[in-house]
This record gives sequence, structure tokens and C-alpha cells, in this order.
Amino acid sequence: MISISFPDGHVREFEDGVTPLEVAASISEGLARNVLGASINDAAWDLTRPIHQDSSIVLHTWDSSEGKATFWHSSAHLLAEALEALYPGVQFGIGPAIDQGFYYDVDLGDHSLSVDELPKIEAKMKELAQHKSVFTRQAVSKSEAIRFFTDKGDDYKLELIDELEDGTITFYQQGNFTDLCRGPHLPDTSKIKAIKLMSVAGAYWRGDEKRKQMTRIYGVTFPKQKMLTEHLALLEEARKRDHRKLGTELELFMFSEKVGAGLPIWLPKGTALRTRLEDYLKDEQLRRGYKPVITPHIGKKDLYVTSGHYEKYGEDSFQPIQTPRENEEFFLKPMNCPHHCEVFGHKPRSYRDLPVRIAEFGTVYRYEQSGELHGLTRVRSFTVDDAHIFCTPDQLKDEFLDVLDLTMHVIKKLSFENFTAQVSLRDPENKSKYIGSDENWEKAEAMIQEAAAEVGLDTVVELGEAAFYGPKLDFMVKDALGRSWQLGTIQVDYNLPERFQLEYIGSDNEAHRPIMIHRAPFGSMERFIGVLIEHTGGKFPLWLSPEQFAILPISDQFQSYAEDVKGQLFAAGLRGYIDGRTESIGRKIRDTELKKVPYMLIVGEKEAGTGTVGVRKQGEGDQGSMPVEDFAELLKGLL
Repeated sequence: MISISFPDGHVREFEDGVTPLEVAASISEGLARNVLGASINDAAWDLTRPIHQDSSIVLHTWDSSEGKATFWHSSAHLLAEALEALYPGVQFGIGPAIDQGFYYDVDLGDHSLSVDELPKIEAKMKELAQHKSVFTRQAVSKSEAIRFFTDKGDDYKLELIDELEDGTITFYQQGNFTDLCRGPHLPDTSKIKAIKLMSVAGAYWRGDEKRKQMTRIYGVTFPKQKMLTEHLALLEEARKRDHRKLGTELELFMFSEKVGAGLPIWLPKGTALRTRLEDYLKDEQLRRGYKPVITPHIGKKDLYVTSGHYEKYGEDSFQPIQTPRENEEFFLKPMNCPHHCEVFGHKPRSYRDLPVRIAEFGTVYRYEQSGELHGLTRVRSFTVDDAHIFCTPDQLKDEFLDVLDLTMHVIKKLSFENFTAQVSLRDPENKSKYIGSDENWEKAEAMIQEAAAEVGLDTVVELGEAAFYGPKLDFMVKDALGRSWQLGTIQVDYNLPERFQLEYIGSDNEAHRPIMIHRAPFGSMERFIGVLIEHTGGKFPLWLSPEQFAILPISDQFQSYAEDVKGQLFAAGLRGYIDGRTESIGRKIRDTELKKVPYMLIVGEKEAGTGTVGVRKQGEGDQGSMPVEDFAELLKGLL
């Protein structure tokens, strides 16, 4: 017999060789029907794979990310089986589960796959799923794996096998398809009921633009057709809210091929919105004792070698800038923190000076692959609402709590009420990715978790998600459509002060090393605004809207009165414009609705004679007439 421990602390005994599916069935028939995967001692595990030792178990259903990942990864194998049946000779790259489904990168030789072929592939997948083919796991030697894929003629799998150690290689087979895979998978294909292949794209093998471009097929599947229908409706709503579409329609930002891919240009309305966000945070920071600085957009290579960013981000940086001076190189800065370390270190510091809070809306640069660029949410130039706090060990917790309070204040101010705080720790199995001593890492990780618990913050812990210099508290925000985005972040860093040899003189008259907190409530301004556009559908909060009102004269003869109304509202600190076009009032109303302007003010003979305006609210229609001063007070009360 073996002991199986459950998440609630209960322990039960089962026969040696029991499977997770049998464990689920011992709990209830319903759980056995709905379970999709398992974790055994924190390792992903097939439901039909035997357990031979005392273990902890977690059973995953559709409601968990692990359950969806198992379902969608199995669906990727089903897609591959269908492709192999329809396109003999196809070669396969990788086929992972992703946040919203799965994809498979394939090489179809000379055949160029079009979206018109996707329904045919879907039909084949549905046919194969109904065969109830069992996913069978098989451990193979490296030589066996090489022989199999050599005979099959799949060079991509051979390249992957070359990087694996003998004794760690497994195949999975379902129906007539066999793949190199770690798993886990569903017990069989019959659970895959609803299938939709979404799109076709190009993807360079291993993300290398110098390698062959493969065909990437995206898809999504569900255990019920109703779930797919709901998902497609959600995607349609997301399409309407796409920040790239709305950004163009609302004239917020643009991209220019002549300027360069991934380099956003802010138009006047977008600049107004962004400036108000920045001003809001700047005011909050000044109240909390931050000192603003401005640092260059470039720095010498040695600066980033010292910080460690050259080693960790060198491949993702733009090419170095060579100067006429021999061996002198500059880089577009990938991060602001090295510059802020230099600010702290430019003069002697006493413990009485600490904490030192340095803030900057600093623009940084990363050379993202062209295929990864996506509107404002993945760019090559972005501005971080950066700040770095240098403090003593005794001040660390209070400073962290103040930053936590500020970050939550910002998130709630923008109506992101649904968020999760993620404690991002280093990967204990791969410490080479990080800098600094185990002792400092352990102190930083413990402090973050203690501070989060002190304010009652619900957290999830993710191993391997820390920055290379320290652990983080990341805010995973859900938008109006339920999609999760990583926005604000707070990081504790013992290591950069060490690398830059930063010091302060303590009360003992000895030199001490400060601790550094990195924080960015918005994160990237570009990414934050992109998410905000989609969250609000372009209907921004009144205080943030580039234009709070539009005055619509019924005809030219009321233009003068419209100007008078505009002047009164401007004097009250409000902002808007007059639509003086010679269009009908109906056309003006429709066009203003599309611009998402919060309020429309209709002015004609009646309004001009009584000093009033006819008020229409965006999306809600006619609100009646009121004096101009009353409307001004109404808006000011909503700000």
C-alpha cells in the first residue's frame, strides 16, 4: 500500500500502482468524469499513469489552469494527427498549450496553408476525436528516439532530441500519431468535443529570424459546444475593444514604418490621456516624498555590465552605438535602475538621508522580435513609471508597505477591481539565472510574503518568475473581459547596491549597504494604456478622457453661443470641443458617440435664448436641458 496526501491535509492509503483517475473515482463519479490531469509531488502526471510511492496529489479540472493546459496540449496532438493524415510528409516543431488554447508550428514543405483549409482540418480533428484514441506514454532511449524520427524524416524533432539527456525522453501516441513529448495528456481524445482553429501565422523556428519560417496554426477546444460558443462571443467583444483598432479610431497613437516597427507615436489625444495618468502619479509621488529625476536614454556599456543587464538583456538590446573613440560603446538603456544607482551614489549619504526615493518616467528600449510586436502591449520603446527607493534594513518593510498601498491605490483608481497579487520567486532548481547570495534572496522573499500577509492580500506564489536581481510582487489584473494582465510590480533588491558599491554611513559611523526597492505601479505606460483601452472599450473615466464634452450646434447661426458655452466650461476647468461641421445634428450625434466623448451638448435657438444646453450622455441618450453652470457643476462633481 502507498499513502496519498490530499491538498486539504487528509491522507488515504491505496494499492501500489493506483492511478490519479482511480483516486478521483474513489472520491466521486462526478470528479472522475471531470478530472483532466494531476500533479504528483508537484510534477505533472497523466491520469492513467501509475503511482508507486507515497505521494501528494492535486487533481485538476477545467476550472484550473493546469487542467486547461492538459486539455489544450492534448488538442495540439490531435491537430498534429489530423495534419499528418491530410498532408503526408508534414514535419512538426512544437505544439504547446497557451493562455487561450494551443498552437502547433509545422513545416508543410512547398504547400502554403490558407485559412480556407482550416474547416477541413477541424472536421478531421472531430472525426479523430470520436475514435476515443488513448494517449499512451512510452519512455524511450535517445537512440530509439533518433532512429524513429530519422526514419520519419522530421528534422525539427531530431534537433530537439539532440538537446535532451538519455533517460529523460518520452513519446506519446494516440491513433496513428506519435510525438516527442513530456506530457501530460488526457486519458483519450473523446473529451475534446468542440473545436475551432482560429488562425494561421508565420513563426520562425526557435524564434530565430535566421531560421526557416514555419506555419503556426492556432486553435482552441472545449469539452462542451456551449463553452466554445461563449468563448467566440467573448473574442468578438475583444475584437471590438482591440486597443489597436480603438487607438486608430480615437486618434490616440500611431505607428510609422518610416519611424520603425514597435516604436509608438503618441497623437495629441493620446498624449493628453497619458499626461493625465503621469500627472496623477507624479502628484501622488510628491506627497509620498519621491524626488523626480531625468536620466539619459543611453549609457555606456560598462554601466550595464556592472548592473548585470548586459548579461541578462544583451541579446534583447539594440546593437551598441559606436563612437569615434576607440572601444567606446553605448547602449540604448534597457532599464532605468542602473542610472538611478548612479544618482544615489553621486554623493555621500548618511542614515539620516534615508530613505531616498528617486522617481522617473524613463523610456527604455528592447529589441523585441518583429513577430512578437503587438500594438502598445509589446513594443520596442516604452516608458516605465519607475522609482527606486534606497533604504536601511529597518525601513525596508514600511517602505514596501507604502509602495504596496500606492500600487493598490493606482489600480483601483483605474477601476481594475479584480486582481491577484503574485509573489514571484526565483527558481530553486536553476539559481544560475539570478545574481546574489542565497541569504539575501531568502530575506527578500520572506519580507515580501510577510508584508503581503500583514495587509491581508490574497497571493499566489510562482517559482521562476523573479527578476534576475530580486523577488517581486506582481499585480495580475483582470480586465472587463476576464483576461489577466501583469501590470504593476514591486521588487526587493539586495544585489544592485552591492554591484554598484552603494553605501551610507550608519549611526555607528560605519559604512553600510542600502537595500533597493524597484517599483512601477503602471508598469509600462504603453502596455498599461493598451490594457486600459480594452478594459474600458475606449470609454475612459471622466477625469481621464481627452475630451469630456462636445458642443453640437444645430446650425451655423448658433456657433457664437457654442463658443460662449465652451468658454464658460473651459473657465470651470473642463475640456472639450465644438463640432462646427455643416452636418445634420443626427450625424453629429452618431459621430460623437463613435468618438466615445462622455457628454454631448446640443445648442439651438431654445438653448441660446435660455442660457442652457441640451445634455446627452454617451451610451445613455438624452438627459434633458440644464443651465451651463449646472452642467459644469455636474461634471466637476463626477471628477
